[in-house]
Amino acid sequence: MIVNRVQGDVFKTPLKHIAFAVNTEGSNDSGFAGAVTSKYWPFLENTGGNTLDEVLHHTSKGKTFHALVCHELKANGWAQTPQLVEQGLNSIPGNEEIAVVLIGSGFIGQMAGADVKAILGAMERSNKRIHVYSL
Repeated sequence: MIVNRVQGDVFKTPLKHIAFAVNTEGSNDSGFAGAVTSKYWPFLENTGGNTLDEVLHHTSKGKTFHALVCHELKANGWAQTPQLVEQGLNSIPGNEEIAVVLIGSGFIGQMAGADVKAILGAMERSNKRIHVYSL
């Protein structure tokens, strides 16, 4: 469930967990994933092929990052994103609150037709307490 919407820099969140979207192709050198790659998780830049519904985890500098593999870089590549976001969030171990970047609202998501409203609905339905961050 969404407990808060925050306009600001998710890297400055007091929360220990940050979740965000990555693609199946493992090409994560731009957007928010690119920022995570350059600051916290260099291996994430090119993970090779991943499967939809995977969640990759990495802890660095006191934060645990959860990369939700929830879209593909092809036509209709965002079609399954809402249900994959809900499933991915629910699979994160523990019950601490999670900062989640507003998935689908960036340049790549908007160009590819991401349904931000449906993705927010999925976040709301998840069994985690979520703080949604956007700029």
